Amino acid sequence: MKRCTWLLVIALIVTLSFGVGAAKPIELTYWTHTDDNRTEIENRYIDEFTKMHPNVKIKRVVNEASKMGDIVLTAFSANNAPDIFNLPIEQEYGYMKNYRVAPVDYRALGLKGYDELRAQYIKGTFDAVTMDGKIYGLPLEITNWCIYINKKIFRDAGLDPVKDYPKTWEDMARVSDKIVIRNGDIIVRRGFDFRYPYYLVSWLPMVEQLGGKLLSDDGKTAIVNDKAWIEVLQFMKDWGPHGRNLGSPTYSAPRKIWNKDNNDMAMCLSGFYQQGRLLNDNPEFFNSGEWMVIPFPVFENAVKDVACSFYGHYLMVNAQAPKEKQEMAWKFCDYMLSHSMEYLVKVNLIQPRRELLTSSTFKNLPYTEVFMADMNRAHPVFLHENGYQFERFIKEAIESVMLSKVEPKDALNTLRNRIQEVLDAE
Repeated sequence: MKRCTWLLVIALIVTLSFGVGAAKPIELTYWTHTDDNRTEIENRYIDEFTKMHPNVKIKRVVNEASKMGDIVLTAFSANNAPDIFNLPIEQEYGYMKNYRVAPVDYRALGLKGYDELRAQYIKGTFDAVTMDGKIYGLPLEITNWCIYINKKIFRDAGLDPVKDYPKTWEDMARVSDKIVIRNGDIIVRRGFDFRYPYYLVSWLPMVEQLGGKLLSDDGKTAIVNDKAWIEVLQFMKDWGPHGRNLGSPTYSAPRKIWNKDNNDMAMCLSGFYQQGRLLNDNPEFFNSGEWMVIPFPVFENAVKDVACSFYGHYLMVNAQAPKEKQEMAWKFCDYMLSHSMEYLVKVNLIQPRRELLTSSTFKNLPYTEVFMADMNRAHPVFLHENGYQFERFIKEAIESVMLSKVEPKDALNTLRNRIQEVLDAE
């Protein structure tokens, strides 16, 4: 056999041994928030995906939801961010506006483009993550919050949960007055308390109910309608330990203790996902028929019927990751989200795929009609590239009136000045 023929044979053997274009090892990091039910299924998705793609390793890292914003911000500031992450859209928006995340790779999803992806989901799903004609995130969940009620605690306080549940914020204070139990000044049973870290989602709509806005229509002026803002800040001052002493940011988050049914939390503000966590944490209470869900209240003198804002947790991909990592990251995101029915049934997360929301399974789950009705009178959460910073300023204003006896008017002036300073610097 001629020498050149031998060389070809050797080359063929080497090629067959190592593979033509052997897949390059890829390791992806995925950061997300704590949810035991979701952890169970997503760890399985990782196992399944990596078996289909043996060259891929995926490290899933979980952190407490309330800490995720700061953790991701620190990582991006240090150019050490994960390949894939999810946050509430009001926190993700700045990364998109500053091109720190990559647009969706439609080809990696097996799609022809923008229109084909949008057609799979209900109208408006991608509005918040569309920029320059490109989509920058895939929805892990679209969420709004309603009020969960423990019927037993209502009856223990001499209330009928069906007839006496709070329809207005004034009702909420009166009902909570009847339910609350204190040991001295320390509250041992609350009627209701707020989602204190998440003011853009759940507190700003209260201001909007009275005609207030965070920014003017042109986005150049902070705080519209001082009267509305002062009235809601006064409501929070009256709610806190130096007023009616019904709750405070210093107590445990209501949604974390409500599931336990320990006679310490009558109501909590949470999403549809709370039901999945309740089933996991306390199946006896879940199956007892002793809980219900009611709509987000409005003020008695409201000028707008505005429910709690809805928001999305979108899976996003780091734009600094190499292209081959980005492509594989989108493939993995798509694989997880191809299980929307399992996310619904096992985690109670709503992914707005058309086929899911029209299914009998979705329609027959408890209280979906309450959540969908509130969704119809809500709007997307306030979005701005500095929204995360604005929310911190609102937090300082609320805590100053509740905990430090600052007058609402003074707290509002400080809030206005801080937001305006950011706007003027843009």
